[in-house]
Amino acid sequence: MLNANGQRVLPLAQEIVTLFGRMRQPATVSEYRGTIRIGAISTTQTGLLPQVLLRLQRQALDLETQIIPGVSFNLLNQVEAGNIDLAVVIKPDFVLTKDLYSELLLREPFVLVTPLGMKGEDPLALLRAAPFIRYDRTSFGGRMVSQFLRRERLTPKIALEIDEIDAIVRMVEHNLGVALVPLAGQWRERAERVRVVPLGESLTFYRELIVVMRYSWRQSPLHQLITGFLRAAATEAQTG
Repeated sequence: MLNANGQRVLPLAQEIVTLFGRMRQPATVSEYRGTIRIGAISTTQTGLLPQVLLRLQRQALDLETQIIPGVSFNLLNQVEAGNIDLAVVIKPDFVLTKDLYSELLLREPFVLVTPLGMKGEDPLALLRAAPFIRYDRTSFGGRMVSQFLRRERLTPKIALEIDEIDAIVRMVEHNLGVALVPLAGQWRERAERVRVVPLGESLTFYRELIVVMRYSWRQSPLHQLITGFLRAAATEAQTG
C-alpha cells in the first residue's frame, strides 16, 4: 500500500512515463509504425470513420489501425485506462475526469420514426398511441430519450428495447412500433422505408458526438491528425 508521500508522487511518475513515451514518437506522421487503436460506437463505424481511415491510410502508410467497437461508457473507461488511443463516443451526462481530453464533433438531432403506413403528424400523440421501441436506457443516448419522456410526461407502451440504432429502425420498418433515434448511422441510407417525423423546434433534443483521448496525448501529431480528419468528416456530414 502506498503511503501519503507515495500517493503524491504517483501522478508525477505517470506524467514522466507519458512524456518519455512522447519523446520516442516519430517527428512526422508518415514515419509512424505499429498500431493505433480507435474506439467507436456502432453508428460512427458506418458514418464518420470510413473516410477518416482512408485519409489516415494515405498519410501513414505503415500504420495499422485497429477499430475497437463498444458502447460509449466502456470506451471511455478503456481510453482512461490506456487500452485504446482515442475514441468517438456520445458525450456523457457527467463531467469527464481531468485525465481525459474531449472535443465536440457533431450534434445529431433526435427524430421520431414510424412505419410508412402510420398516419399522424403530432410526435407526442404518436408516442402515446403506438407501441414504443426503446433505445436502451442504460446507454448515453437512451438516457436522453428517458429524460425526454419524463419531461413530456409520456409513458409509452414498450414493445422492446435495443441498443443498436440501425436495428431499432429496422424493427420500425417491420411495423413493430415507433422509436426516438438520432438522425445518424446507416439507416439514413434507407430512410424511405420508414416515416421520419421531426420533433419540431420546441421538442428536439440532440446527441453530441465527441472524440476523447488521454489529456497527455492531445498534442501528439498522430492524434491531432486523426482529430482533424474527424472534424472534416463531421463538417461534411452536417452539410451533406
